[in-house]
Amino acid sequence: MNEFYLVAIVAMIFIVIFQIAKASEYVSILKGEEKSRKQNNRINAFLMIAFLVLGLYGAWYCNELYFGKTLFPQGSASVQGENIDLMLYITIAVTGVVFVITQILLFWFAYKYQESDTRKAFYFPHNNKLELLWTTVPAIVLTILVAVGIKFWFGFTSEAPQDAVVVEITGHQFAWDFRYPGADNKLGKKNYKLYNQPAGNTLAVDFDDPDSHDDIHVTEMHIPVNRPVKLVINAQDVIHDVGLSHFRMKMDAVPGIPTTMWFTPKYTTEEMRKRTGNPNFLYEISCDQICGKGHFSMRGIIVVETEADYKKWLESQKSEYFTLFPDKAPAKPAAPLAVDTTAKPMASNIH
Repeated sequence: MNEFYLVAIVAMIFIVIFQIAKASEYVSILKGEEKSRKQNNRINAFLMIAFLVLGLYGAWYCNELYFGKTLFPQGSASVQGENIDLMLYITIAVTGVVFVITQILLFWFAYKYQESDTRKAFYFPHNNKLELLWTTVPAIVLTILVAVGIKFWFGFTSEAPQDAVVVEITGHQFAWDFRYPGADNKLGKKNYKLYNQPAGNTLAVDFDDPDSHDDIHVTEMHIPVNRPVKLVINAQDVIHDVGLSHFRMKMDAVPGIPTTMWFTPKYTTEEMRKRTGNPNFLYEISCDQICGKGHFSMRGIIVVETEADYKKWLESQKSEYFTLFPDKAPAKPAAPLAVDTTAKPMASNIH
């Protein structure tokens, strides 16, 4: 029913516009074509100025109204994200100044140079200096912006520092899975043919590779604060995209083509809860590539914690190999026999 009313309203709007246009045409015939045209030009010129003022005010008002609800007031939660914010602010400043100047000139010229009997229009088909100016200046500015962006891009897609925490992210419809290397700091190999062999091997890990025996498979990412984190990104079915909006990072997850990036978290989850004033704040991973009907629900959780808490969490995890093959898990050492220290010594019969 709501759709019917919406269609009816749209149809009525078109009918009203059509009737106004027809009425305007009849008025033009009655008044005379030239007189009507001049009157319409004066009205349109005034509306241009009104639209300019209201449009600029509306842009300012929307910024005042919604800027506080964006992620910008919180600041970047990663060191590398600070450069992304800086680049974005510079881009907004440059394009914003150009936008304001060009819009003011556009609407002011439409008002100032409206049709007049005392002024004759001057036409010129070509101007080399003008065309050179409006071609080279934007090209130079955009080239600089692109070069800065490429520099930052190469920064967080280059090889991560040696002490970086390595986390493998695998996207599939419609969730994220995470794998950590064990004490050897090496991720075991994967083979898509081994999916669910044995049952539960949802990441298709090749357990014939000894490096995989201490790998940890979890569904919630934990990373330490103030330490580089390298993400090895995969997809199992279609193209996904790891979106880390709070860290200002994103990277495609492509089936068969692992991608990587790294960043350094600045604030723990608890610190961000205080910064945002939201006691329920959580770092999230979103899928920034439409990947199917459940795309909207593809959400992952990241817990940023202190180094000590991260190590404690890591030590509490069990390797996936021993979870899937419990019979191969090392036997726990037998508990020592209890000694009763409360028993009194026996009296000696030797004199």
